[in-house]
Amino acid sequence: MWERITRRLARSHLRERDETIARLRGERDRARHRVSVFERDTRVEYLFVLTYGRSGSTLAQGILNSIPGYLIRGENRQILRHVWAYDKTGVAERRVQRRKQGERGVEKGSSGSRSPLFGMDNYAHGAALRHARKLAVATILRPEPDTRVTGFKEILWGEPDTPDFVRWLQDVFPGARFVINTRDLESVSHSAWWSKDPDALAELQEREAMLMRLRDQLGDAAYHIKYDEFTANPEVLHGLFEWLGEPFDVETVRAVLDVRHSFRPRTDRSGETDEEETGEPVADPP
Repeated sequence: MWERITRRLARSHLRERDETIARLRGERDRARHRVSVFERDTRVEYLFVLTYGRSGSTLAQGILNSIPGYLIRGENRQILRHVWAYDKTGVAERRVQRRKQGERGVEKGSSGSRSPLFGMDNYAHGAALRHARKLAVATILRPEPDTRVTGFKEILWGEPDTPDFVRWLQDVFPGARFVINTRDLESVSHSAWWSKDPDALAELQEREAMLMRLRDQLGDAAYHIKYDEFTANPEVLHGLFEWLGEPFDVETVRAVLDVRHSFRPRTDRSGETDEEETGEPVADPP
């Protein structure tokens, strides 16, 4: 009898041990996953494509994504501008509060719980930048296990404060680089929705002027490519690949150029052909 009891107790202890081991292993695996997600933004490099609509940027996106380890996402309606506005507001209020503290002769950053803006004099700008990066990586970029370089392409760079926004992006994504893509503006102005705007050419000229200012501002962190040139002769992209530090395979690039990178026209209820308001042209300009 005692022998049966002893075996039963032993089996019970073994079961408890196994359950504890399984639970601890589960906690370990979950912790490893959290750490991998937390560190995911530090193991990749960042690359962004700056352009305007109908410039061939989806094709440029495809060329970049043909490089092993590259994951360049598409447009996101400049969603990060909202995060920038958040951070900009916090930084501005911290500056105001500390200026007022200096005028009163009190220690900067010493607001107390009786202050209506308690704590804003110590707004954590550095933490905001880190978490902005983590937010973007986790929700927009979503790098895969083999991703080395990630980013996105965007066509909305026409706001007057765009240079300041790009500086903030550089703070959020340390070491980020920027590909600036342009196309013959006369051709763009006759493409898709631009063709319906009588002021299209003037607006496009303004947008391209902004891109050129950004190119000058970014210096070596930017590289300018031209749709009309690389579709006519893919060899001109050798300089881009050299700037990226990647091997250049012109046949791979040609294979990308042979694939449609655009949207398809749609027909509205009147029977007239229309086109989406996003997307870029195919390799051969319309």
